[in-house]
Amino acid sequence: MKLRRLAALGLTASILSAPSMAELIVFDPSNFVQNSLTAARTLEEINNQLLQLQNEAKMLVNEARNLTTLPFNIVGQLRATLALTTQLIAQAQGIAYQLGQAQALFTRFYPTSYGAGVPGATMAADALQRWTYSLQALQTTISMQAQAAQNLASDEGALATLVGQSQGAIGILQAAQATNQLLALHSRQLIQEQQLRLTQDRGAALEQARGVAAEARSREVRRRFLGSGTPYTPQPINFF
Repeated sequence: MKLRRLAALGLTASILSAPSMAELIVFDPSNFVQNSLTAARTLEEINNQLLQLQNEAKMLVNEARNLTTLPFNIVGQLRATLALTTQLIAQAQGIAYQLGQAQALFTRFYPTSYGAGVPGATMAADALQRWTYSLQALQTTISMQAQAAQNLASDEGALATLVGQSQGAIGILQAAQATNQLLALHSRQLIQEQQLRLTQDRGAALEQARGVAAEARSREVRRRFLGSGTPYTPQPINFF
């Protein structure tokens, strides 16, 4: 009996000392909602960070495209073409294109009048030299026109290539470089046009000056032919 009482007392004590089921399983709705909201906000922040990283990646890709250089450069071709027309002017014979030499030769061979002491042979030699200068100026002009005509085919090909490069540009830098090269092509054409006009105007000016000098020579030749005495006047002659 004594043992049974001790066992009953021990069982009762263990039951009283063990936690209840209510103490083991506790559910707090407000805490669950708060945790859910926190998890949702955290997920939203992560998504925003991912979108920001994607946008930054796109920006870096676009920046790399904008900094990509154009894989085509026409400047060397333009310089070579311009050098051909410039060389024609440099090789031009006759009156030089340098200011000092041009003024000296023009004064020497294109006088507005001839003095009485100038020999006739000198005037004839000057006339021949003026004719030679006009012919050489005409030859330079024709050479420039021929070279300009040959450059047209090259310019058409370059223009088509540059337009294609501009339309296919993958970034701002390539588009700007294509535009600059188009402007360079236009500038080269303007320079060539000025060179061609220069040679044409030079030929026309020399021909006009040759006419003025020829009139001066003709006046002096006529004066010498008539002489300084009384000119001859025809008289009727009676043979019978």
